[in-house]
Amino acid sequence: MRRLFFLLALLLTSVSAQAEAPVILVFGDSISAGYGLARVELGWVELLKTRLKMQGYGYQVINASVSGETTAGGLARLPRALGLHHPKIVILELGGNDGLRALPVPQMRDNFAQMIDLSTNEGAKVLLLGMRIPPNYGPQYTSQFEAVYGDLARADKLPLVPFLMDHIALQPELMQADDIHPNVKGQPILLDNVWPVLQPMLRK
Repeated sequence: MRRLFFLLALLLTSVSAQAEAPVILVFGDSISAGYGLARVELGWVELLKTRLKMQGYGYQVINASVSGETTAGGLARLPRALGLHHPKIVILELGGNDGLRALPVPQMRDNFAQMIDLSTNEGAKVLLLGMRIPPNYGPQYTSQFEAVYGDLARADKLPLVPFLMDHIALQPELMQADDIHPNVKGQPILLDNVWPVLQPMLRK
């Protein structure tokens, strides 16, 4: 009986500590949802959880990423996610599907601006993960698309990863057959692209 009470107390302590841990909310699309991977545990967000734990950062990571998500869909979902998880940091990894569908860039910019405002109004710091699209969409569209991330980061003084897929895109050995999503070998590189910008936002 004494051992049962001890185990129960240990479990409650663990649950309480997890509940009190500050939350990092990863709010993205298929790149962060682990699309095409054999197991979600192989994705960069899960690798982030491991790195945080190994380096002594007491954060809880919530992955609220949805494959196929656009900035409009993200904007519709974000208020509920913020109210549910009360994150200290929001990582916005969206826009790729807007670009692939050639949706209007001003609309994408406005959706991002609203998501940033929603997050900061809730007391969260925002990290933007930039994306680029193939040149076949035309130089004007692709340059305007890419500029959205830098413009927003400068306007709101936000940390920015200029291109999440840096050192991965156009590397066939790191990509899935669709040439859009990183494979298992590409996932640690995604994390390495994010980590130098995310780490200064963290506290132990």
